[in-house]
Amino acid sequence: MQIQQLRAFREVAAELSVTRAARNLNYAQSTVTAQIQNLEESLGAALFDRSHRQLALTEAGLRLLPYARTILEAAEEGRRAVTTEAVCAAPVRRAGVRRRARSGARIR
Repeated sequence: MQIQQLRAFREVAAELSVTRAARNLNYAQSTVTAQIQNLEESLGAALFDRSHRQLALTEAGLRLLPYARTILEAAEEGRRAVTTEAVCAAPVRRAGVRRRARSGARIR
């Protein structure tokens, strides 16, 4: 199970259309279809009922959806925390700590 697969799954579930989901994600329709198929294969369960004209979530898809949302929200929070930290953080330097050079001379 990969983040991109879960993102595609969440979008298809919201739109109930691979075409609209692909457009929203800026992916080719075939990419979204492949991601959904790979996710279904890795889980061993169909997530969408494709027997009707419009897609519908299966029981397995309904069960996965809240977990997919939680995982994607957590991944986004983690990304924001790291990128915010990386942008805002300066190298940490401890006051009063002296380092030694390889030759044994002190560095200030």
